[in-house]
Amino acid sequence: MEIKSAEFVVSNSDVTKCPNTRLPEYAFIGRSNVGKSSLINMLTNRKGLAKTSGRPGKTQLINHFLINKNWHLVDLPGYGYARVSKSTKKVFQKFITQYFAVREQLISAFVLVDIRHEPQPIDLEFMQWLGEHAIPFSIIFTKADKLKPKAIERHIETYKNVLLETWETMPPYFITSATKNLGQDTVLQYIEDLNNNLGKQL
Repeated sequence: MEIKSAEFVVSNSDVTKCPNTRLPEYAFIGRSNVGKSSLINMLTNRKGLAKTSGRPGKTQLINHFLINKNWHLVDLPGYGYARVSKSTKKVFQKFITQYFAVREQLISAFVLVDIRHEPQPIDLEFMQWLGEHAIPFSIIFTKADKLKPKAIERHIETYKNVLLETWETMPPYFITSATKNLGQDTVLQYIEDLNNNLGKQL
């Protein structure tokens, strides 16, 4: 897929105010220091599309971006470790769950995971929650440029072993690096394939 256009549409904390269209949506979510904004900018070839910050937890709203005029990329608040008050965190955690519960346009979520770390309970619990609510998702391993190929293989294998303790199969996954543009083609191709399959079903 070639990204010909990527434009900001709306930010809000009210799911009912998300774009009222039938366009397919793909939601990106992960821990608040996982490099989500950098990944979104890399995928879309737009340096400042998603706001990056040295302070984790910057994204605290549901952000919709219209891609190629035919699908929405949704940037959701990060979970865990955000430097915000407990009351604020509760508010945006609530509208994250509301988004997943009611947004019929959602085709798939992408759960971002820092490949440098061992499987974290907070990530595994969130994936479990998605599974229990029958929400399709894939895993995007970020920051692969920080590890050597053998280390990447080991970390992926560790993740597979942990997930397969409770899952029948490993969810689709992608290895990415925002600084090296690694994984851009495969993630976008995956989205394009899902969009094409959706078109055939309509």
